[in-house]
Amino acid sequence: MNFWWLVLIVFAGSWGLTLILRRYAIAKQLIDIPNERSSHSIPTPRGGGVAIVSTFALALPVLYSLDFISLSALYTLLGAGLLVAGIGFADDHGHVAASRRLLGHFFAAAWVLFWGKGLPAVNLFGVSFDLGWLGEILAAVYLVWMLNLYNFMDGIDGLASVEAISVCLGMSLVYYLSGNVAIIWVPLVLAAAVVGFLCWNFPPAKIFMGDAGSGFLGFTLGGLVLQAGWVDPALFWSGLILLGVFIVDATLTLLRRLARGDKVHQAHRSHAYQFASRYFNSHKVVTLGVIGINLLWLYPLSVLVGGGYLDGFYGLIIAYTPICLLAVKYRAGMIE
Repeated sequence: MNFWWLVLIVFAGSWGLTLILRRYAIAKQLIDIPNERSSHSIPTPRGGGVAIVSTFALALPVLYSLDFISLSALYTLLGAGLLVAGIGFADDHGHVAASRRLLGHFFAAAWVLFWGKGLPAVNLFGVSFDLGWLGEILAAVYLVWMLNLYNFMDGIDGLASVEAISVCLGMSLVYYLSGNVAIIWVPLVLAAAVVGFLCWNFPPAKIFMGDAGSGFLGFTLGGLVLQAGWVDPALFWSGLILLGVFIVDATLTLLRRLARGDKVHQAHRSHAYQFASRYFNSHKVVTLGVIGINLLWLYPLSVLVGGGYLDGFYGLIIAYTPICLLAVKYRAGMIE
């Protein structure tokens, strides 16, 4: 099978399955009802992210059969991704205790690290550091944080979808330009799966992603950044730069709420993107704004870092500084 035919099939499959899931959610009353903590005002079906998970998971064995991914990559992405999606699916349909969710998330992270190589060597100021067992712990925490921050950032129409597409296409661009074409295939297929879903999720959304989809995307993107770092440590920094909007907003919001003594596990509307959506009275403006930041600011920096033209740590600081200022401007983590 030609690779581009696979991409087209994944897109069409995701689009069609999202439509089916929307009808299923309406029939089963799996509806997100707005409340005082919501960023939307219209009852909307949820759980559409299962379409992303399903089509991507079905495409992975095909990629393996075409020799585009290794057997270990297949086991890594399928095993951990389906576990994370399964936990999110159960939580979407009922309630899974936070402690059990977290245990499952760390088990998924351990699965990735078992089949992979842990945290890539970290290059700081031209010196490479191998953190050993400490790197394994940091990598597990990083993956679990990526999963949860993506859940936190999936609060307005289309945002989590366009971020995933932007990051996947940005990864593919960096890999192509840096001569690492061998790892370009998985991000492209994942982007196709998300584009199919986005047709139904772009503002005004006709269906929401749900925890099954957002957790899966956050974890998978985090894992792909780790895997790229095993190929070339510069690509790890490049991936973190591409994820800058979500990492900065979620992390700054969490730190401010912790400092204030808030119960961070409770729902809230104090992320910068949520304040911004209320300021502009539009989900679309914020979602398109994130696309603009990614394309005009984070893409060029990630290419420079991935190509070895800019030190990864310096590139990260340069990339994150204006995003931090923007998050502060829009009151990330402040009282509503």
